[in-house]
Amino acid sequence: MSSFRSLAWSSVGKKVITGLTGFMLIGFVMVHLLGNLTLFIPDGGHGFNEYGHFLEHAIHGWLIYAFEVGLITIFIFHILAAVTVAWTDKRKARPKGYAMVRNAGGKSRKGLPSTSMIVTGITLFVFVVLHVKMFKFADHPAVTYDGTTMKNLYAVVVEAFKQPLITGLYVTVMVMLGFHLRHGFWSAFQSLGLNSDRYMSTLQVLARVFAVLFAAGFVALPLFLYFFADAPVPGGH
Repeated sequence: MSSFRSLAWSSVGKKVITGLTGFMLIGFVMVHLLGNLTLFIPDGGHGFNEYGHFLEHAIHGWLIYAFEVGLITIFIFHILAAVTVAWTDKRKARPKGYAMVRNAGGKSRKGLPSTSMIVTGITLFVFVVLHVKMFKFADHPAVTYDGTTMKNLYAVVVEAFKQPLITGLYVTVMVMLGFHLRHGFWSAFQSLGLNSDRYMSTLQVLARVFAVLFAAGFVALPLFLYFFADAPVPGGH
């Protein structure tokens, strides 16, 4: 067990952990965005509320708790591994920093997305905590669809994004998410040793497309609700 722990927390092991947990978090981002796209449906929040109700009650309510515990665990391991690799291990290998931060060529991809990974990563973690607190633990009004009463999460979300400050902050953080995914997508492959020169250019293109699509999707949601959504009618259908 001790040897496994030493191997897992070695420089190489932490890079593998960062890559694996990074892919898991990318999967979460993808599922979360797909679910939130129901906010675009012009049904007064019916689809979004049904989606939230399903997640909250699937497997007698245990699915959401298992998912949340797993997500927190993945976040913690991802942040600890990434921070120690970026700060501790690299500083031991190179106590004196570079005079200039720039792309060194080859597989090096230094730039704003890469050099800001720690900042954007910690910001995103804090955002997730506040995001959950704002929407999961809010005072939800009730809504009824076909005899089933559930939380009107849509009303809480619309009310929040009708506030310019919240919408502005949300959009800013989602732009930071794009920067984080821009570098994180291809570096996850690199951390797992899947960075062959043959595929590097393809991974770079996919990383850009992936980051733009996901950032644009998450940015569009609060802007759409701010400018176009009407407050839902109490009582449901």
